[in-house]
Amino acid sequence: MSEDESKEIEEKKPQIKLFGKWPYEGLEVKNPALKKVICLRPVYLPHTGGRHEHKRFGKLKVPIVERLVNRLMSQAINAGIKRDRVNSKNPGKKLKALRTVKYAFEIIELRTGKNPIQVFIKAIENAAIREEVTRIIYGGVSYFHSVDTSPTRMLDLAIRHIAQGAAMKAFRSPMSLAEALAEEIIAAANYDRVKSHAIKRKEEIERIALSAR
Repeated sequence: MSEDESKEIEEKKPQIKLFGKWPYEGLEVKNPALKKVICLRPVYLPHTGGRHEHKRFGKLKVPIVERLVNRLMSQAINAGIKRDRVNSKNPGKKLKALRTVKYAFEIIELRTGKNPIQVFIKAIENAAIREEVTRIIYGGVSYFHSVDTSPTRMLDLAIRHIAQGAAMKAFRSPMSLAEALAEEIIAAANYDRVKSHAIKRKEEIERIALSAR
């Protein structure tokens, strides 16, 4: 087969787009710490069926949008949301979470005019925590010491705080979860300290770590 024929075959191949709408081409992760942990493998539907579950670090191969969908399923959306608490209202309802993310991405595209996947990546980069504290017990006395955050934990915490912020905005509010999620992602992507819960949590944790150095 000649090079021209192979090029024609590649051009005829259908382009894989998320939900059949948003392409993966041209996506960029600028944070060098997150490049290896953010999976941008093209998929039509972010639903891998949990095949990563029994493999060590298998979640690193899960598409980044599916990581958000999975977090929404286990996020506290009802009464008394507490920080870092998992109290699921809709366990296992992945199709509902998928629709929520799809509608949120449509809102993001309408408001920003950009690829919502790229906006979501930017939000993760801005919300990623670089330094936090750990407790050390020495001589019977415990104290906090600042430590660098690993890339996998940076990604986990960023997605968790984005989902928490969306749940808190939608709780007892006329705003739907999809609208709240879109607003939280846009605010985090713009590094809005006032509107974004994820940015507030990041700065709070890093401020505590700075004082514990």
